[in-house]
Amino acid sequence: MAVKSLKVCATGSVANVSCGFDCIGYAIAKPADTLTIKTKDSPGVDITLSGSKADTIPAAAKYNTAGKAILSLLNSLGIDQGFNVHIEKGVPPSSGLGSSAASAAAAVVGVNELLGNPLKLEELLVHGMAGEAVASGEFHADNIAPALFGGIILIRSYDPLDILQLPVPENLFSTVVLPDFVINTRDARKIMPNRVPLKSAVEQAGNLAGFTHGLHNADFNLLGRSMVDLFAEPVRAELIPGYHLVQKASMDAGAIGCGISGSGPALFALSDSEEKAKKVGIAMVGAFKKNELNSTAYSSSIHKKSPEIMD
Repeated sequence: MAVKSLKVCATGSVANVSCGFDCIGYAIAKPADTLTIKTKDSPGVDITLSGSKADTIPAAAKYNTAGKAILSLLNSLGIDQGFNVHIEKGVPPSSGLGSSAASAAAAVVGVNELLGNPLKLEELLVHGMAGEAVASGEFHADNIAPALFGGIILIRSYDPLDILQLPVPENLFSTVVLPDFVINTRDARKIMPNRVPLKSAVEQAGNLAGFTHGLHNADFNLLGRSMVDLFAEPVRAELIPGYHLVQKASMDAGAIGCGISGSGPALFALSDSEEKAKKVGIAMVGAFKKNELNSTAYSSSIHKKSPEIMD
């Protein structure tokens, strides 16, 4: 059998978006992972890695997010086709920018393409979630769904799985700023409270409803008022040096709202123009610097595309 190969690129993502813990996420244009996937004559998935902090990522397929996603897909189809997969990490692990989701999304899209596309894009989601579970310990879709579908995603329900694509206002731009340290996703989940007060739950539900309504009506004032997190931020903010200073710097620079991206340590902000998004990024990097932390800012529109087959 002739060896088939391709390259596929999947971007990072922002999960939670303040008020949408485990149920809202959006895709960003950069950073991104690039996977080179080749068929091989023998069964099994062999993985090699390079790029940002690649030495911290397991290469064994069953412990690797991309490898586990591929194994799940192959098992569902009853296929024992083997693959060699090289992962070029552009999204650093433990960054809060959907690193595991980027690799898993690229993996399932690429393998599905090499197999002749037996599954629809929507059917790949559960296999991407299986890959995500390797990193987080639980099945979540707020990173993998944006990585697969692009845009802003609402997970209305996990049982049964119900994924909704939300509208993206024309002038909505994202800034993510990644400081030079890591927070492990599993550790960040362990500090979350098992229960929240009823008052907080009601307020969070109102914020989530307001945020989704704001997207539908391009009401940026409502978006900003709704971007308040009463679940994760109160405990996770303590893990990020200077968090409140950086958040204030973003708002002073004109951001609509700012919060922790996923489990952190990356922070995200939304703005109403590309120029303002870049200005916000500069302000946030400067605020981290005051806490003796180097950081990198990425500013772009919301990324609306699925993983891209490059050749």
